[in-house]
Amino acid sequence: MRRAPRPGDLAFAVAGLPVALLCGAYALVVLYAGALLSLTVLGLPFVALGLCGARALGAFHRRLAGRLLGAHVERHEPPARAGGPLAWCRAVLTDPVGWRSLLYLLLRLPLGVLAFAAAVALPLGGGWLAGFPLWVRLLEPGDRPGGWLDVTAVLLGLALLAAVSPTIHAWSGVERRLARTLLGPARSQGRLRQLETARSTLLAENTDRLRRLERDLHDGTQAQLVALAITLSLADDALEPGTPDAAPDVTRLRTLVDRARRQTDDTIADLRSLTRGLHPVALDGGLGEALPGLTATSPVPVTLCLDLGARPDPAIERTVYFCAAELLTNIAKHSAATAVSLELTATADRVRLSVHDDGRGGVDLLDDGADSTGGGPRGQDGGSGLAGLRERLAAVDGALRVVSPPGGPTTVTAELPARL
Repeated sequence: MRRAPRPGDLAFAVAGLPVALLCGAYALVVLYAGALLSLTVLGLPFVALGLCGARALGAFHRRLAGRLLGAHVERHEPPARAGGPLAWCRAVLTDPVGWRSLLYLLLRLPLGVLAFAAAVALPLGGGWLAGFPLWVRLLEPGDRPGGWLDVTAVLLGLALLAAVSPTIHAWSGVERRLARTLLGPARSQGRLRQLETARSTLLAENTDRLRRLERDLHDGTQAQLVALAITLSLADDALEPGTPDAAPDVTRLRTLVDRARRQTDDTIADLRSLTRGLHPVALDGGLGEALPGLTATSPVPVTLCLDLGARPDPAIERTVYFCAAELLTNIAKHSAATAVSLELTATADRVRLSVHDDGRGGVDLLDDGADSTGGGPRGQDGGSGLAGLRERLAAVDGALRVVSPPGGPTTVTAELPARL
């Protein structure tokens, strides 16, 4: 069933015609006059001013498309500031935003005419054809037998009226895609912005982790070491009795030594817990040695398949290792799976990690980065870290893809470059 066009679609199609005509004429004047003046010193400054105007008109169209069409188009970065007229002219002429906005204004000229025709001319023409027998009889009084022309006109008019709604809806979709393509940031700019955001998030997380580590070392491990030093001092005092002929208190000395041993074990355990997430020792030998040890500790049986043609950078290896550990942990906690297969392929350019389980499925990685599960049972993510994995991968220009229909199976694939 086709969805009816929204009121904003109709308003954009009707009110957008004069805007499209004016802005299209502006773009044509800029190009035509710029070409004529290109042989003079006024050519480049004129085109630069025209591109500034096109950028402003593009921003107006972006807001108009967002308000009437419901198209969310991200804003561009503000233009770079230049120190002088020549630098400003060079910056404007090399700015892709102005040229893309100018192209949008040119394309909007025919699209605006066609959209107005679909919203106004098409229903008027359909209504006139559907009422053709009535108009003929009103204009020509008297008996007039109906014929094949009347039937054809009515059928054609009804067909045109039926095509109004889907035509406007389809044309609005074209307008939305055009606005997102030309008025939004370029793909490279969006990718750069995504990388900057992901790396800022990862840097903030690492800073918080270092602060927690410092606090835990100061408040926990340091206090335990101080207590151990005090215990050893007491043991040293127990070895020196008050009189030369007296023997050391063996019972008290043994108690102090046992206490020192327990305090040492607790301190070592805490240090291991604090340093567990910094750098896995197993990665010293590469992923080929680290992943078998990781999968061997999984409570769910894991079939491991490794194809390591080249060893990635250490940062990439660390990311892949933590991704594999997080995914295996999620599967063990939430998926109710009985078997898991983990495949890793590493070439000189790309690394691909794929984890497949036969669990209940229903994992849904939303576009905004939130984790959710599908309807019914709890999915294997359950809000426990797929968004964090995606941010970790985005920080190294990687991507995460999840295929998990309700009822399973689930396949999570991480792809990232082998070199930074």
